[in-house]
Amino acid sequence: MELLKNRILKDGEIIENRILKVDSFLNHQLDVNLFNEIGKEFKRRFEDQEVTKILTIETSGIAIACIAAQYFNVPVVFAKKHAGGNMDKDVYESRVYSFTKKSEYKIKVSEKYIKAEDKILIIDDFLASGSAISGLIDIVEKANAVISGVGIVIEKSFQGGRELILNKGIKLESLAVISKFDQNTVIFK
Repeated sequence: MELLKNRILKDGEIIENRILKVDSFLNHQLDVNLFNEIGKEFKRRFEDQEVTKILTIETSGIAIACIAAQYFNVPVVFAKKHAGGNMDKDVYESRVYSFTKKSEYKIKVSEKYIKAEDKILIIDDFLASGSAISGLIDIVEKANAVISGVGIVIEKSFQGGRELILNKGIKLESLAVISKFDQNTVIFK
């Protein structure tokens, strides 16, 4: 997706040659026009799959998933990292390691919102080591639902997450795939 790649090159910032900071348009300040194009592209790439719900993880995935959901005409469910007192007691739960924050946490989804008959499209902003996506896949599997695919906005292919998903036989579509960072420059695959 050239529009996204150009935006990454223009406004992305590389930190410590390992983290791509895109908070000016993707996960702090949100470019809704760009998100609209991302939603359309996910619909195009997954039009051959049946989708009854989109699943993501808080926080950065929510806005992307919501805009994409308009094109699929389905609800969005998001895994909570910090379940409050109003969280249902019956939940699907999985452990996730945050590459950026260097810490592990539990994610939870109420059993009310994912059923065995669901066809789930997982959408998230980044794919690096694959921990967050693996946690979401684990939740879908615990619900005995079907995974229709995984849609990623930006993939850092050099961190191994792709293999975790493909080895499970799941369709993966990444809109911008980064093969490496070289002297504070993004190199796309």
